[in-house]
Amino acid sequence: MRFPTLRTPAGPVPVTAPAWNPQRPGAMPSHRYRPAHERVHVPALMRRWPGRRTTHAPLWVPVDLRDGNQALAEPMDPARKQRMFDLLLAMGFKEIEVGYPSASRTDFDFVRQLATVPGAVPEDVTVVVFTAARADLIDRTFEAVEGLPRVVVHLYTATAPLWREVVLGRDRHELRALITEAATHLARRADGRPGVRFQFSPEVFNLTEPDYVLEVCNGLTELWDASPDRPVVHNLPATVEIATPNVYADQIEYLHRHLERRESVILSVHPHNDRGTGVACAELAVLAGAQRVEGCLFGNGERTGNVDLVTLALNLHTQGVDPMLDFSDIDEIRRTVEHCNRLPVHERHPYVGDLVHTAFSGTHQDAIRKGFAHHAKAAAESGVPAREAPWSVPYLPIDPADLGRDYEAVIRVNSQSGKGGIAYLLQTGHGLELPRRLQIEFSRVVQEATDDSGREVAAEDLYGLFRAEYLDAAPDWPWRVGDDWAEVDGRRGEGAGPLDAVADALRVGGVGVDILHFSEHAVGAGAGVGSDAVAYVEARVGGVGGQVVWGAGRDGSVLTAGVRAVLSAVGRAQRE
Repeated sequence: MRFPTLRTPAGPVPVTAPAWNPQRPGAMPSHRYRPAHERVHVPALMRRWPGRRTTHAPLWVPVDLRDGNQALAEPMDPARKQRMFDLLLAMGFKEIEVGYPSASRTDFDFVRQLATVPGAVPEDVTVVVFTAARADLIDRTFEAVEGLPRVVVHLYTATAPLWREVVLGRDRHELRALITEAATHLARRADGRPGVRFQFSPEVFNLTEPDYVLEVCNGLTELWDASPDRPVVHNLPATVEIATPNVYADQIEYLHRHLERRESVILSVHPHNDRGTGVACAELAVLAGAQRVEGCLFGNGERTGNVDLVTLALNLHTQGVDPMLDFSDIDEIRRTVEHCNRLPVHERHPYVGDLVHTAFSGTHQDAIRKGFAHHAKAAAESGVPAREAPWSVPYLPIDPADLGRDYEAVIRVNSQSGKGGIAYLLQTGHGLELPRRLQIEFSRVVQEATDDSGREVAAEDLYGLFRAEYLDAAPDWPWRVGDDWAEVDGRRGEGAGPLDAVADALRVGGVGVDILHFSEHAVGAGAGVGSDAVAYVEARVGGVGGQVVWGAGRDGSVLTAGVRAVLSAVGRAQRE
């Protein structure tokens, strides 16, 4: 057997199966799990959400700095938290959950920084802070937010039966008393502070009895004396996905139609992605009455992640609905999120992945090229610029240019890939494993060469182009490095490591360099003793707003290859 650890289903074909379906029962222990309808009862109702359409964006609330951050193997340091906060502001978010100040000194200090630094939080932005239902943690939270003019204090407690019995050891009545006591203390601490609003999350809402959620939420709406000008947020999380999205939508609609003082309640959702349907859950929940959606950029979060706000917002954009957020440079957004989270965004991730606008199939490429031509012709005939004309191109649900992407370059790269591939030739012929974005950048060089010569480029010619464009591009500056220092062309710099120190030395010399990506691998001689190292660096040269370019270096020393890659990027930026 080729896969001895797998147990190919071999049971008898069910007698009720049609002739076209020969699937057989397998050995997976599915009997151990109960279906969702046996785990939580959703009262019957005449659904209204299936007939609705979304015509405007909900209030987006990113939780990257709290829920996303707590899911990281290495939580964000203060600089990364500030970088993420600045990105969220630049994108247009108006309510941002910034931390769990009673649980983390880093979070507490970050909230205090927002509260004390003038102008740190724009006048139209509200920050959200998270706290458990304990008086001491609530007190610590209020110490953190002192001085913030607009803040939502987010109280949470798990309410589902399994959590009540196994984790909290309380019945329904006891748990409601705990929540009420904490909410009363919250209100007491906020007395006399009109800029403070309240939010409650019955964690694992989707596994909690709907009547109990109503009982708790309605009680808090009354306790906090919610009003249209000071509404309470009731946030209903699918903390662990357990059902199809339509079940979540039914649960949301039930609460939407039965919550008291509905005009004084902001109905919010917080889907996770355990079943891979977080986006669908959020979209159907909005149809069912949700007005506010919590999630993370590109879906970071516990286990399989929180719902992806980028995908949600751009799904609206492709339906002609203004998402009220800006994604005009989605690669800069991705680079920032990857830096802050220390996690890569997958190449197939909707809208942002390096491969999402790529067609490897020749028939798809042909359709896209024809679509471009048709789009340009239709725009010209209607007298509007192609960039403003209605978008309708096969296989491209969104104009990549809306996201700051050059779709022509991506397609031409893959047109080459269909004939053997730039990346394939470099890897098989010379052992080079180019990062995807470097493949796209280098493809322009290859395309210019093939357009000028009118011939197919051979593997040796391809490596010659790569060597001339990258490996030989470094300026002929003397340099030397230590563990945390570097000297380049007579200028000394310091950093957390040799490459950071090289970048600092270049900045001292008047060349601003920010390293955005670094990777390296061994080539030659079996990639062992006697092999060379090849390093790749993506850098922004010229400070904020500068040119983003790639550099590459090759040497028997990994460190030397890395330094040469940084200098290669600088040399190419200066050359261009």
